[in-house]
Amino acid sequence: MKKYSILLLGCLAFSSCYKLDTVPYDRVNATTFWQTEEHALAGVLGCYNALKKNNVFGLQFAYDNLTDVGMGYDPVGFGDVIAGTFTDRSSGIVDRWKSGFDLIQRCNHAIAQIQQIGALEEGKKKVFIGEAKFLRALVYFQLTNLYGALPLYNESVDINRDYAELRNPRSSVADVMKFIRDDLQFAVTNLPVSYDAAHTGRVTKGAAYALRGKVELYNKNWGAAIADFEEIVQNKSNNYGYSLADDYASLFTMEGDNQPEMIFAIQNMGGTGFDYGMPMAKYMGTRSTFGSCWNNSMPSTRLGDSYENKDGSPFNWNDHFPNYNENNEVKKQAMVSTLSNGQLNHVPDTTKLLDIYRHRDPRMMQTLIVPYSFYLGWNANAPRQMQLVLATGANENFGQIRNNRGWMTYLWRKFVPEENMNGALTNREHVPINFPLIRYADVLLMLAEAYNEDNKLAQAITELNKVRERSDMPGLNSGNPYLAVADKEQMRKRISHERKVELAGEGLRYFDLKRWEQLAEVSNAFIEKSIVGDNLVTRQYQDRHKIWPIPGQEIEINPALEQNNEWK
Repeated sequence: MKKYSILLLGCLAFSSCYKLDTVPYDRVNATTFWQTEEHALAGVLGCYNALKKNNVFGLQFAYDNLTDVGMGYDPVGFGDVIAGTFTDRSSGIVDRWKSGFDLIQRCNHAIAQIQQIGALEEGKKKVFIGEAKFLRALVYFQLTNLYGALPLYNESVDINRDYAELRNPRSSVADVMKFIRDDLQFAVTNLPVSYDAAHTGRVTKGAAYALRGKVELYNKNWGAAIADFEEIVQNKSNNYGYSLADDYASLFTMEGDNQPEMIFAIQNMGGTGFDYGMPMAKYMGTRSTFGSCWNNSMPSTRLGDSYENKDGSPFNWNDHFPNYNENNEVKKQAMVSTLSNGQLNHVPDTTKLLDIYRHRDPRMMQTLIVPYSFYLGWNANAPRQMQLVLATGANENFGQIRNNRGWMTYLWRKFVPEENMNGALTNREHVPINFPLIRYADVLLMLAEAYNEDNKLAQAITELNKVRERSDMPGLNSGNPYLAVADKEQMRKRISHERKVELAGEGLRYFDLKRWEQLAEVSNAFIEKSIVGDNLVTRQYQDRHKIWPIPGQEIEINPALEQNNEWK
């Protein structure tokens, strides 16, 4: 299958891809570069390319480990944050600050240099600058949600001249939000509604509206959020062309790249000589995935249990196995096989188990590998159908999917590549599946939330039901008493549930729970358990964890930075 990526354009424009990663542009400068439209495009594409770095958005999916959706066990999986042992010196805290500001400075450099290209027509110049300002706003928004107030740097900074003098104090969150809004206003004004096919994946006007609406939602400016979301949902000024994909599962495969549901996605490529992807295989996959991977990020049992029955009623294991919820021995009898030399000696009633799973919200089996289901993996350098068997000693060499920790858990199906993707996957760290940062279903759910908070319950239900109906789930207030919603608080719970199951694996739950002030509720001294009730991960949470500390190294470099009060 032909796969286009804006990254390929960057390579062609530069003639040598390594230059996309040159920071602070020590191999290109205004006298040898930044002279033509092709240079402007390549410079902006260098900013796009940095989005996929692990500590920018490359490990975005791992944020779900910090919630009731997922869990992890090492720095990649946020193990120290889960355990409550992280500090201002922890690598994840330090590296995300550094990588975020590296990208901000990359955008600043591009904006400043593009403004000076005399041979570039003004309208095109504004498009390129609009893209860079969108990306700058995106990163500032992410960093603000993690660290709070931030130092502001704009394109007046010359990274080559001022590198040793970046000593701004932290601006208030309100000032950072104004900076973000100003960038997004420029993007909304100057970006096109769409590009030709050769430039698919670049930031559009609709993406700028969507991100600005999200900023307003997080700041509880319901009317402003509604206005921005309605602009693209109702096509008020333009035909933006967004719609829900018919097939939910297709969105997280290469075949689903750049469907009309994808408002803004990181463009990933793979194949020999094109290592421009993200590490979903390595960190969401298992030993049965191409490259023999690690499942540093795993779905939680809580997520699995939260998927409703197909009629919309809450799922309860006790309805199928009496005393299942209360008795771990019942769980094990229902779920666990025994193995000897790779051969199954005892297998539970897998027909019954799979029938239970198939009668759940379809998104469950599209998102998760559930016990005794199959996954087309990669073993002995060839495709192989692998089965998730809950048993001590399960091993991919016998056709059984192995959890790297030996835990009996659900595993991610979403974003995890099958076999070697017909040759497109050659490196487990570079999966050629685009990763959405904003998709239309997310916008519909954010619009539903803004409507609900603005006392427009009926409109909120309409938008949320669109997302449920795509997956053949009955809508709210459709007759089932379990789905009755009569007030704002009930609707809040429905929105939380829908975002949880619709967006699982996309790294948004952590930021939702932070802004809803529910992190303590799902984290404080909570013990994550396996499917059969074994204790796996103990979460520890303190009030100060709602905001991350400013990295200690950054304060040493820049004494004008003041540590968050919670971390002094």
